[in-house]
Amino acid sequence: MKGYKFVLTLISMLLIGGCAASKTNVVEKKGMNLKVTELPSAHSPLIAFRILFNSGTINEPEGKEGIAAITASVMAQGGTGEMTYNDVVQALYPMAANINVQINKELTVFTGNVHADHVEEFYGIFSNLILNPRWDESDFERVVDQHSNYIKNTLRSNDDENLGKAALNLFMYEGHPYSGIEAGTVKSLEALTLEDLKAYAAANYTQDNLVIGIAGGYPDGFTDRMRADFSELAKTAPAVVELPEPKPINGIEVMIVKKDNDGAAISIGAPIALTRSDKDFYALMVANSYLGEHRTFNGKLMMHMREDRGLNYGDYSYIENFIQDGGSTFPVPNVPRRQQFFSIWIRPVSHDNALFSLKQAIRELDLLVSEGISEEDFQTTRKYLLNYSKLWVQTAGRRLGYLMDSDWYGTNYFIDRIAEELPKLSRDDVNAAIKKYLQAENLKVAIVTEEAEKVRDLLLSGEKTPIVYQAGSVPQELLDEDKLIESYDLNINKEVLKIVDAKDLFEG
Repeated sequence: MKGYKFVLTLISMLLIGGCAASKTNVVEKKGMNLKVTELPSAHSPLIAFRILFNSGTINEPEGKEGIAAITASVMAQGGTGEMTYNDVVQALYPMAANINVQINKELTVFTGNVHADHVEEFYGIFSNLILNPRWDESDFERVVDQHSNYIKNTLRSNDDENLGKAALNLFMYEGHPYSGIEAGTVKSLEALTLEDLKAYAAANYTQDNLVIGIAGGYPDGFTDRMRADFSELAKTAPAVVELPEPKPINGIEVMIVKKDNDGAAISIGAPIALTRSDKDFYALMVANSYLGEHRTFNGKLMMHMREDRGLNYGDYSYIENFIQDGGSTFPVPNVPRRQQFFSIWIRPVSHDNALFSLKQAIRELDLLVSEGISEEDFQTTRKYLLNYSKLWVQTAGRRLGYLMDSDWYGTNYFIDRIAEELPKLSRDDVNAAIKKYLQAENLKVAIVTEEAEKVRDLLLSGEKTPIVYQAGSVPQELLDEDKLIESYDLNINKEVLKIVDAKDLFEG
């Protein structure tokens, strides 16, 4: 029985995050000043690396959009001074190890995962990809082709959901450093050269932009070795990009993206003056989970749009930039932003239900702002979120990522902060945060649809947009609410309503 309790305790510690032994330190040695975030676990057979640079797409020179992603990808998916790309692939395969990179607005993060038995050989490859990249012309051409094809043949042609999100980001941050996508534009990619990449890496992947992260069962003294190795990077003052306030939104501003498709994908959003560093963030987390927790069935959007009406596969909301981690339901760590935004994601709906769905989603937000959350729903949602958040850190790499994010935001470890803040919240705290940060009057909307002109005309006319049910009987209470939704006033800003062709987005 004692052994059983020990196993349960161990599992609980792992789910909570196991960060009691973590440490972030800056060490002066041999004239260097490098920050290292450590999450040691002596008995873990796995080791996770995260090499974080405080440089992302906001640091790209004008006209070279996409250079951050291309540079990092050529390094992570290329060779070293001694090994070709194929040599690297062949060496990593028997180790069951992986090396990846993620690029976002503010950060570039090289990640690696390996069994402790292979750490020496793996680290030699991993560190050299960053410190001594091969800069092979064939790797450069391959990566540029991949990113260009992604824009032309995936994002604009076959991925309406992400096209809608990208269009919303472009629309919401017009004239702002956050505008655009990490892949850049077709024309800017065509203009890049290998020499451009080398210059970008030299300017941005420097000691002053660097945070070294390591977790798991790494050997004693290993971090000293990493510090010594990464002291090879240049030491230059980081370029701080000042962020202006996003342009104000006046009414419901709509961009319609025209392309041939089977259903309309809709994204809704607006900037909010809130990040994880703010105490109110944790109250708003509860409100957002109640409204539309990502890929779960306890959000009001999901229950009322999918479960009650069968409109689509899913409907979710977010209070910060959210990127799903592979096939999981969890967010990717290390995608922080100094400025965040609220958004609603409506997965594709039939064209004849597009505007009904748009109205319902905004109306649900409106009801949340005007009515708030009940005591019963507050208690249930808070309890759910306290437990669900612990699942976000099931691996050493994810725990390390969240630890580094917390340091970036200047807060205590995020998962611990959730466990600390949520029990102290009251329903009044959550409703006050809703009133302070959320609203349904001034929003940006991106709609990806083949019926662009029809959608535009309906929005301009202000006509009712009734739901079209496919089959079966519908409860009278839903039919009664449908009448309210189809007549809901969107307060469309007719002056800025526009149609753009999908093939023109992210062209150049």
